[in-house]
Amino acid sequence: MKKIYFMVMLCITYISSAQTLSYNDLGVLFSKENINGTARFNAMSGAFGALGGDLSAMETNPAGAAVFLKSEFAVSLNNRTTEITSSFYGNNEITDNDYLNLSQAGGVFVFNGNNGWGRIAVGFNFSIVNDFENLWLASGNSDYAPISDFYDPTPVYGNSGGNYFENFSDGRNNKYTFTIASQHNENLFLGASLSTYDIQHYQYGYIEEYTNDGGGNDLTVTQNQELITYGDGISFNFGLISKPNENIRLGLSYQSPVWYRLSEEFIEYDVNIYENDINITNDFPSEDTFSGLNAFDYRLRTPSKVTGSFAYIFNKQGLISVDYIYKNYSNIKLSNSNFTSENQNFKTDLEGSGELRIGTEWRLDDISIRGGYHLEKSPYKNALSSDNKEGFSLGAGYKFRGGKIDFSYQKSTNTNTYNFYPQYNGINATGLNIDNSKFTATLVLNM
Repeated sequence: MKKIYFMVMLCITYISSAQTLSYNDLGVLFSKENINGTARFNAMSGAFGALGGDLSAMETNPAGAAVFLKSEFAVSLNNRTTEITSSFYGNNEITDNDYLNLSQAGGVFVFNGNNGWGRIAVGFNFSIVNDFENLWLASGNSDYAPISDFYDPTPVYGNSGGNYFENFSDGRNNKYTFTIASQHNENLFLGASLSTYDIQHYQYGYIEEYTNDGGGNDLTVTQNQELITYGDGISFNFGLISKPNENIRLGLSYQSPVWYRLSEEFIEYDVNIYENDINITNDFPSEDTFSGLNAFDYRLRTPSKVTGSFAYIFNKQGLISVDYIYKNYSNIKLSNSNFTSENQNFKTDLEGSGELRIGTEWRLDDISIRGGYHLEKSPYKNALSSDNKEGFSLGAGYKFRGGKIDFSYQKSTNTNTYNFYPQYNGINATGLNIDNSKFTATLVLNM
């Protein structure tokens, strides 16, 4: 039954599916920064732009460093649980994984000022702005097996038995922020910061296609690809917090684009062919263990970010805080090569995206109770409402002599799609339902 056409191996580069992310997908992914800081910051859904007094808040608005009354150090651990439900031609697969990270560490030193400058603060904070580690599976029958068809153009194996996919990603985008801020008189706080980034992203994509001849004979074709992207970046941020009276706080900050220098290694492995569970790949004229290796350097500019903030303080009892963040994703730009089509796609497919964060905190002696709400609009023009990331947060803290300990819980959901066969318009993309839960614990020590 071996009516397979060996000359097709010459067409491998053309027929192979784009299992890994495109440059446009990576541009959007690397432009996102998640709410991932101290437990207090997370418990209030990151709504800290007009408040300050928290190490993670310095990344939103550097003027918040001057709100600290004394020097302190903080370190945070979090545990993320991600459940991804994939849907492909009516078949659902559920994947559930847990990930533990040292998510934040930093400190701030506060000094007395003079000549109208009440306090001067110098701070440093490390955070994971994006954790890429995830695994999900998908399977179903699209009645079409594009790679297999090239190996059986007769076709003898004309019946599709289904498709199976695996997508695994790993890596992190680490952010290191250096901040200086000061209080001027009693009602104005000013700050500036410089941030550097260390980014590593790994993706593994795998496809299996099953076909048969209807008479008990099977043909299975598999292929996998790897994409490794790594590099560094830099951005700056400046902001202010105004205190019109004892109850109201107003904040405004601007974060520049992040300018990344990136390198990639893309590996496309040989197609493996199994006829009736017997590997016949070696029958094909190939001497290499993989079909291709590509190493490439390029540059990425993410969109800038503007944050407007408002907070109302209820004396010493509690507060309500609101942040609104705006980023225009159509301004993403790739350079250092011919990225004309990709840059046009950014302008055509993406738009400005707003992000709303609302948080509250209430104090009962040495105990604080916190909560928050978060809504981030998808940057894609044709996105569904369910593609927007929406969630809530809860938390509590206990203050003791010399420091405090805080805990938070965050929950968010959104949908997305992933297309393993972008060059074949007749095959649907895989639908993804993403459910994230995260617990964070932070220890704060006064210095």
